[in-house]
Amino acid sequence: MGGIDILLLIAYGISFACALLLIAALFLYFRTRFRARVVSLFMLAAFAFLGAYTVKMAVAFWIRFSNVTGAGADSVYAALKSNAWAVAQTCTTLGLLILTVLMYTRRQDLFMIFPAVREREDTDDANTGSGKA
Repeated sequence: MGGIDILLLIAYGISFACALLLIAALFLYFRTRFRARVVSLFMLAAFAFLGAYTVKMAVAFWIRFSNVTGAGADSVYAALKSNAWAVAQTCTTLGLLILTVLMYTRRQDLFMIFPAVREREDTDDANTGSGKA
């Protein structure tokens, strides 16, 4: 195991841990925003990008670790790593593309507004058929 391998494993591990901490913080942010029924599309796209990036860092760590230790050298693991990397890279690229389009069209302030939830009485009337038509 060379110095570059150790450096990359440490960098991938730190990136993965930071991304997980950011996802946890954003999850709490989105929980309050969904309760308020208003969500920023830019923040939602950033959350999706961060999720894809986190998967990408996990796959990168897995690939680097298995290359250093020699574990998983057969063709099935190689194909699985390649497919996982392709999916992670594609999702990361899509997230970056969406964020770039939102930035350059100056649409960072778009919000998605969810309709109010009906009261239980309205849905109960509709389900039992006791409402008048």
